[in-house]
Amino acid sequence: MKKKTLLIVTLLLMAIGGWAQRVVVSGTVVNADSRAPIAGVSVAMGRVSVVTNDDGFFTLKSDTEGDELVVTHLGYESQHIRLSEQPEGRLMIRLRPAAIQLQEVLVIGGDARELVRTAIDRIPYNYSRVPELLHCFYREKVMKRQNYITVAEGVIDMYKTDYSRDADRDRVAIRKGRRLLSPKRNDTLSVKVMGGPTSALLLDVVKNTDFLLNEEELSLYELKMELPTMIGDRRQYVVSLTPCVDRAYALYYGRLYIDQETLAFTRVELELDMRNRAKATFAMLVKKPRGLQFKPKEMSCVIDYRTGLDGVMRLSYVRTTMRFNCDWRRRLFATSFSAFCEMAVTDIGASGSSVQPIKGRDSFDQRDAFFDKVDFFRDPAFWEDYNIIEPTESLDKAIDRLLKRKR
Repeated sequence: MKKKTLLIVTLLLMAIGGWAQRVVVSGTVVNADSRAPIAGVSVAMGRVSVVTNDDGFFTLKSDTEGDELVVTHLGYESQHIRLSEQPEGRLMIRLRPAAIQLQEVLVIGGDARELVRTAIDRIPYNYSRVPELLHCFYREKVMKRQNYITVAEGVIDMYKTDYSRDADRDRVAIRKGRRLLSPKRNDTLSVKVMGGPTSALLLDVVKNTDFLLNEEELSLYELKMELPTMIGDRRQYVVSLTPCVDRAYALYYGRLYIDQETLAFTRVELELDMRNRAKATFAMLVKKPRGLQFKPKEMSCVIDYRTGLDGVMRLSYVRTTMRFNCDWRRRLFATSFSAFCEMAVTDIGASGSSVQPIKGRDSFDQRDAFFDKVDFFRDPAFWEDYNIIEPTESLDKAIDRLLKRKR
């Protein structure tokens, strides 16, 4: 089976050039022992959710009454926080690492491949059985060495058919977005992330089973039971994936997290095999200027799923990371680039047979670059009452610097 490319980038020479909501709560999530901030933590209140940024910070906004925050993350005990019992101001939430008891460790001797097969068979029962329209926030950013050179972000709608169907009819549409480009001349060699928010459709491996969760693809990997872990208060089987055959395309190293009670896939971690540079380049690169040498370093992704109030699992958060060097011939040193994309599902807009698909003319094409489809940064109150992934302190400062240079 021909391998589907998850995420691809192109190097181009670029010209210089609602909701009636109230802010409910904001705060920082840290490790209770080390006090280190924790990124990617799910913070939910009712049907509305956000994730923490790399500084562990979040802001959650809601248009419904609610008093309880549910805070969950891989390897930590979940916390249920009643807002009415908290002092005013930003919260400081301390998550404790989850302890795995010895008797839980002893159950890992089972057949990993059979466990994954059973989890695949249960996909139609564990995940949404009706079409849904999800509200999401998407951000992509590109760094040249340690400096941000492009930032693009937006609120998007995502239409998904039920999980008994394939992903061919799933679509995304941009509701609101903005972008920012470094004005420095030596940053004109930039990176565009092709596919943008549609990459989340491809990376929803539970829905897009053509990519990984099928017998043909799984036969290319050795599956092994690893030590179990916790996501919140839920015990998880952990199955590792290691390539065991050679193919014309690059395979992945990874981990599958499976809920021990429901056998639902709750998290997937994948990292492209970089041992063959040509295969890795083919998976990552679409186009580059003549004379430029592309050297791949990393391509990885994390896909999280979350259980809703109705007990149904849904896509929750997707993050991808790409690192590579670009080297012009006759230059002494190569330049390192990093590209990051993340998308968080913040709300379920509608659910059921009455949900209308996103029309083709309104949908975002996976061949497009999100950066080319949105406007430049302008209004500091741009997001109004939308739920977003808060920018990190370093990204905030970088945006301020870039905006000052453009004036």
